[in-house]
Amino acid sequence: MRIVMKFGGTSVANGEKIRHVAELLKKYYQGGNEVIAVTSALGGVTDGLLSTANEVSVSGKVTHVKEFIADLTKKHYDAIHAAVDDEAFQAKCIGSLDCRLDELEKALIGICYLGELTPRSIDYISSYGERLAAPIISASIRSLGIMSSSFTGGEAGIVTDSNYGDAKPLEQSYSQVKERLCPLLADSISVVTGFIAQNQQEIITTLGRSGSDFSASILGAAVGAGEIWLWKEVDGIMTTDPKIVPEAQSIPLISYIEAMELSYFGAKVLHPRTIEPAIRHKIPVRVKNTFAPEFEGTLIVAEQKQKEDVVKAVTLIKKVALINISGAGMMGTIGTAARVFSSLASEGVNIIMISQGSSEANMTLIVNEDHLEKAVTAIRREFSNNVVGDVAYDRSVCAVAVVGAGMDGIPGVAGKVFNALGKAGINIIMISQGSSQHNISFVVSSEDAIEAVRVLHKEFELDRQCRD
Repeated sequence: MRIVMKFGGTSVANGEKIRHVAELLKKYYQGGNEVIAVTSALGGVTDGLLSTANEVSVSGKVTHVKEFIADLTKKHYDAIHAAVDDEAFQAKCIGSLDCRLDELEKALIGICYLGELTPRSIDYISSYGERLAAPIISASIRSLGIMSSSFTGGEAGIVTDSNYGDAKPLEQSYSQVKERLCPLLADSISVVTGFIAQNQQEIITTLGRSGSDFSASILGAAVGAGEIWLWKEVDGIMTTDPKIVPEAQSIPLISYIEAMELSYFGAKVLHPRTIEPAIRHKIPVRVKNTFAPEFEGTLIVAEQKQKEDVVKAVTLIKKVALINISGAGMMGTIGTAARVFSSLASEGVNIIMISQGSSEANMTLIVNEDHLEKAVTAIRREFSNNVVGDVAYDRSVCAVAVVGAGMDGIPGVAGKVFNALGKAGINIIMISQGSSQHNISFVVSSEDAIEAVRVLHKEFELDRQCRD
């Protein structure tokens, strides 16, 4: 089978873990599979790059750059010596990294002198995490006797627009990746940097949140992979957060739509956009645990037959805020909702949930807590007349979602949800259910949120159904 395997930062945190990844890749390759690896940066590197760039753009301290580069060099040299046991491969890898570290140092010193950090330069600086990791993984594979080459996302053929920080791949990426990587599949394992690509002017861009998963999905679609494997530090997609419910189970099989709903409503295993290329090309995505590779994990497929257990998972979104817009002047006033949404969009505010009473006298929104102040300011500015009487807000809330494609057309699920919460004495502040009926989402106070998740996980017997 042709498999694209992506390894996250926890999987390649240090040299010992990189060696483990190389051995995994060798195992699957020698088992008769064609394999492409996609890597994140070593643990903590990207955060270090960004914090250093931000700090020196303000302080202008070249000495801080020197210290950071020294620490970064040691971290990667240590990784090389732990992951690569052949001195010749070690030396070649060190030489490659030295060139890139020198480039990075010059870029950071330039930021010191310029005293500014643009979106383009942020992408350039943050790309070095993956660009330093990929050669080490490739060298580790070669030291195990398997041919391997490393590529940046751009070298592999991923080309994007110039929306730095959240670039979108262009359609030509798929043909370019196929042309560049497919001829190498039979004889070697290609290691490609996740998260980064380049625009049509060959300037480095990044793919935004969960960009390495996105890279894997693009590559998998381009080469016609049988499956895309996302290696994480968990046993797949869980019925809920195990930190909240220790009895939470890995879900063996889930549909694309369910996975996207879970991701949108707080599950951090993958981001909805990351599997869009896989959905479009109908490629199954498997989430596996790097440190328990024999476990099957979760397989995400296009469609799934409806089963008796219609609810798959319960998820929680923290750090959100509620905004309630009310006023008698809203009743029957055409365009009020449009003005609300336009004012928030102009400020870059993401709306997570919406609820509006049939009287049209009030509208309730859930937004990211970080966006609350600018959201309230934007709405009050837009409605400085008498249409809106009050814009109230509450930071002490959380959103909970019950997810399952099987809920579509099955009566009584909502009743079961709210009856269980009522028996537990949990007050519901807001309810939202889309016409797709793949989720029932609602808002409770922060102090009730964890108990709400536990109650619903137990009510739908999610700890049992995935074992049966």
